[in-house]
Amino acid sequence: RGCSVSMPFKEDVMAMVDEMEASAKAIDSVNTIVNTNGRLVASNTDFEAIARLIERHQLDPASTVLVRGSGGMAKAVVAAFREAGFNDLTVLARNEVSGQALADKYGYRFTGADPAPGHEILVNVTPLGMDGAKSEELAFSTQQIDAARTVFDVVAFPSETPLICKARSAGKQIITGAEVIALQAAAQFQKYTGHSLSEEQVLRASEFSLGS
Repeated sequence: RGCSVSMPFKEDVMAMVDEMEASAKAIDSVNTIVNTNGRLVASNTDFEAIARLIERHQLDPASTVLVRGSGGMAKAVVAAFREAGFNDLTVLARNEVSGQALADKYGYRFTGADPAPGHEILVNVTPLGMDGAKSEELAFSTQQIDAARTVFDVVAFPSETPLICKARSAGKQIITGAEVIALQAAAQFQKYTGHSLSEEQVLRASEFSLGS
């Protein structure tokens, strides 16, 4: 019925499908293809998951947002915030070329250096905090976390990254990578099978990812 698409093929496959759904068009990137009687339809459930989490957690479009990262997943995050009506967003990235291009594509600002604390929503879309060599690193400073209202880390392994743990102990609203994985997988399941998972089933999947 279909397949998942991973890097580095998420853009290459666009030339091979018959139709691009809005989620794939929004970020020029595909992570899901469904084959219906030989017609290939492409979408991006990462984008769909981020958009649903913004809505589910009732994030205020008037908030200031700082997104760290400029890769493929960062594109999904930034595009979802743009579609949700957020106008004040800054892309923070070490790679000036990709960071500036991402910011320009959606009409936002770019910075290559950590800005002063004060952004209300912090989003990490880098490997910082992921299992491996950088597992102990914080994606944002303690001062930035203290000044924020919401901390969102798309890293899923572990779901309890140093950033999430720090934000939770500081009493911040948190959104985890486990939530992203559960929602994007549920969206793929629906596309492959035609059956939608209930919110309770998605929540159970998210909790399972968290190790609960």
